Amino acid sequence: MELISYSMQYPKFLFKKGQKDYKNDVFQIRDAQFLINTANPWNIVRVSFQIKKLHPDLVIIQWWHPYFAPCYRIMEAVLGKRVKKLFVCHNVFPHERFFADALLTRLVLRRADYFLLHSQSDIEDLLTIKPDARYIKNPHPTYNAFKIRSLTKAQARQELSRQEHEKILLFFGFVREYKGLKHLIAAMPDIKRRLGSVRLIVAGSFGENREEYLQLIDAKQVGDCIEVVDGYVPDHEVERYFAACDVVVLPYESATQSGIIQIAFGFEKPVIVTNVGGLPDVVKDGQTGYIVERGNVKQLSDAIVRYYQCNREDVFAENVRKEAYRFSWDRLVEKIEVFVGGCEDGHTIN
Repeated sequence: MELISYSMQYPKFLFKKGQKDYKNDVFQIRDAQFLINTANPWNIVRVSFQIKKLHPDLVIIQWWHPYFAPCYRIMEAVLGKRVKKLFVCHNVFPHERFFADALLTRLVLRRADYFLLHSQSDIEDLLTIKPDARYIKNPHPTYNAFKIRSLTKAQARQELSRQEHEKILLFFGFVREYKGLKHLIAAMPDIKRRLGSVRLIVAGSFGENREEYLQLIDAKQVGDCIEVVDGYVPDHEVERYFAACDVVVLPYESATQSGIIQIAFGFEKPVIVTNVGGLPDVVKDGQTGYIVERGNVKQLSDAIVRYYQCNREDVFAENVRKEAYRFSWDRLVEKIEVFVGGCEDGHTIN
């Protein structure tokens, strides 16, 4: 197996200053060759010919965003039809749609041989582009790489200047409209009234809408129980937030799947999510977390209160541990091997 990655995945100007962490080696893979410059056509052609000379049985390509369409279309053309290609689609279409995204996506994915998708909604999107697509569905594996120091909850809370007895909720990641943070903020007055001492940590970059959320916090009079950590969280600082919290909350209005859930599971933390996209596929309601209806502030509040009043943390954490193999990288590899082998034998497996 050869692992070929990017010498430049995205142009540097697309990243904010806080995201330019070039010394970060949390996800470093020693055997990888960092060759592909996604903005340099000549580089893409040269690397594609290098791949073709290896005479691969299968090339597995990651699909995140239509930005990669020109790069991958060139690769497909150079590799030709004889080289089988499997796309791992983290999202078929981007969360935030834009003009020509469907055209760019179709340009690349219609020429692929196989697909691995993480949610039913992505399967439905794929079939609008390629009705005869051969695919399998498998949840995204758990991220364990962020557990760098194996911090205990007490140690993490000490680093964040939080008390050991506090009830701490975590909303993590880039703050976008579709992630529904406004619903969680709206639920906080009721949660605070029913639980007493409780704290919500919002850790992530707000972008241009920061003031809108701060005004909502003021309007709901919950500034005393919401801590905003605005800005990109470097990989080496992720651990302290997940280790310190009791539960991770994803009140999303829409989603395909979420890496945040898999980070949480990597820290054996339960989650409270909404019934959108692929989130219910990975969360077992009442076992590894709770699932509530999208935009339902009352259900969200009730789930959080129930989590604490019924002392579900230890039981849910144990259930998350029991699910480890289901979300393992080994299982993902096994499913790909069986799937592609079955297709080569003339048996399509969905």
